[in-house]
Amino acid sequence: MNSVAASLPRRRPGPRALLGALALLLLATSIWSLTRGAMAIAPADVASALWRWLTGEAPQGDDGIVLGLRLPRMLLATAVGAALATGGSTMQGLFRNPLADPGLIGVSAGAAVGAVGAIVLGGKSGSWVVAVSAFIGGLVATSLVFAIGRRRPGVANLLLAGVAINAIAMAGVGLLTYLANENQLRDLTFWSLGSLGGASWGRLGIVAPWIVVPLLLLPRAAAALNALLLGDGEAALLGFRPERLQPLLVGLVALSVGASVAFTGVIGFVGLVVPHLLRMTCGPDHRFLLPASALGGATLLVAADALARTVVAPGELPIGVLTALVGGPFFLWLLLRRRVGEGVS
Repeated sequence: MNSVAASLPRRRPGPRALLGALALLLLATSIWSLTRGAMAIAPADVASALWRWLTGEAPQGDDGIVLGLRLPRMLLATAVGAALATGGSTMQGLFRNPLADPGLIGVSAGAAVGAVGAIVLGGKSGSWVVAVSAFIGGLVATSLVFAIGRRRPGVANLLLAGVAINAIAMAGVGLLTYLANENQLRDLTFWSLGSLGGASWGRLGIVAPWIVVPLLLLPRAAAALNALLLGDGEAALLGFRPERLQPLLVGLVALSVGASVAFTGVIGFVGLVVPHLLRMTCGPDHRFLLPASALGGATLLVAADALARTVVAPGELPIGVLTALVGGPFFLWLLLRRRVGEGVS
């Protein structure tokens, strides 16, 4: 009897039920994150602070901590986590590879060159200079990847171009690191580990459009991504234009991920772990996979940021360390799976 049950295919949860569960999980995680930090705040006090903020009442007690510090940080974590995971899901569909992530198009490495260059060569450059330099560096690197990869059609050439540009960019980071002094080394080390510590309403207002617009546009390409899973030729027979889809998808991912990395530093593995885990759970249909990845990535980063603020309180652990502790073992598990090289389906 047990052998018969084991031989039956396991039913996946309905995609709509999964989306609903992820939305509720994100809501619960977000409320929990507002209570965590160097000073714990009761959920009832958090709810009261949010109610006074929404109704325009005068702030009381710990409202300044909840509304001025933790709420913009939680919203930034939500946006960045959604951008990284949705970008990873898009890249896995575009490259038809379950191990693809947004870093393959050079955006993270290019942003690192821009940020490290601003820190080392810019002297006492402020955080805004570093963020803008990182954003420009990510877009330049992605543009180079696409310009080189499009000389011959096909995602394989785009992938190889990304590998080459990533290697060159990291060599530049290594050279700049060698030239840095002690204070600059400390700054670039903390930037490379990722942090949401600089979150504010001003920063959130600037970075949000660069993330939200791609997040709204990428699901419109879900049918095209589903067709691309069959191959470029099959997608063309179904009426899609792979040569036009590539720059659109790469550009949208570069904008959202580039803005995220510029303001938070490098946060690894979110774009790999979340979409691959959800693909195994709900299947490869991008109509549901893209929004599910956005919700899952946001939940993971909000939870990781809350833990980063509490595990070494009153200090703060770099959030990239936590995501690497989760993503590293998961990545090794993927490599050890028998079917890891068989594609995204």
